[in-house]
Amino acid sequence: MKLEGIKAGLAITGSFCTFDKIEEQIKALVSLGANLYPIFSTNVQTTDSRFGDTAQYIEHITSITGNKPILRLEEAEPIGPKGYLDILLIAPCTGNTLAKLAHGITDSPVLMAAKAHLRNEKPLVISLSTNDALGINFKNIGTLYNIKNIYFVPFGQDNPIKKPNSMIAHTDRIPETLEFALEGKQIQPVIF
Repeated sequence: MKLEGIKAGLAITGSFCTFDKIEEQIKALVSLGANLYPIFSTNVQTTDSRFGDTAQYIEHITSITGNKPILRLEEAEPIGPKGYLDILLIAPCTGNTLAKLAHGITDSPVLMAAKAHLRNEKPLVISLSTNDALGINFKNIGTLYNIKNIYFVPFGQDNPIKKPNSMIAHTDRIPETLEFALEGKQIQPVIF
C-alpha cells in the first residue's frame, strides 16, 4: 500500500456498533505508515451506548493515532486554510452525517472538517453505516457519489432480511479505497 507518510483526517461519527471494525482499520492504517488525525462528532463525544463509554473510546483511538483529537467546530475549521491533510476519511459515516453533508450542513466537528477539507479539492472518503441507505438516505448517497473528490468505501446490505434498507461499508477495504482516492479514482465495485 502507498499510505506511508500520508496525513489523513479520521472523522468518527456515532454508528457505535461499528466502532470495533473501525478500530481494526485504524490500527491497519497506522501500521501502513499513515499519520491519522482523529476528529470526533458531537454525538460520539456525548453519547454512551451499550457498546461502551465514548470518552474511553476517544482516549483509546487518540492513543493509537498519537495525535490530539479535534473535538470542536473551531478546531476543525483550520483544516481548510492550513490544508495539512492529504485525505479525509469519515468512518463510520452515519445516515445523519451523510444527509447533512449532502445538504451542506456543518454543525459538528466532522462536518466542518469535511467542508474545510473539500475546499482544498482533496479526496474525502465515506465509510457508510446506516439503517436507511436504501430508504430516505438513498438520494443522499447518489448526490454525494456524484460530487467531485468524494469517494465511497465499497458497501452492501448487512442484513437484507431483518433490515432491508440497511447498508454498511466493507471496512476491510478502507486502506485500498484510500489509495485509489489519492489517485483520484473510485474503487470498484462500489456495491456488493
